[in-house]
Amino acid sequence: METLDLRGTPCPLNFVRTKLRLQQLPPQQPLEVWLDPGEPIEQVPDSLRMAGYDVLGIEPRQDYFALQVQRLHE
Repeated sequence: METLDLRGTPCPLNFVRTKLRLQQLPPQQPLEVWLDPGEPIEQVPDSLRMAGYDVLGIEPRQDYFALQVQRLHE
């Protein structure tokens, strides 16, 4: 699974970078995005869902969150 480290990246830039990376991947290829606690993990998953992406899961890690997401179709 590809990883995109966006720790330290403010909103909405982290959402925009996630969308751009997902558009470069084939449909249904998961992407793991590392996000800071607080606003990033609260905002980015909901924004991705509203934009039509499939959020597969969110795992708390040591000092960040790992969000798994994929694009469903072209």
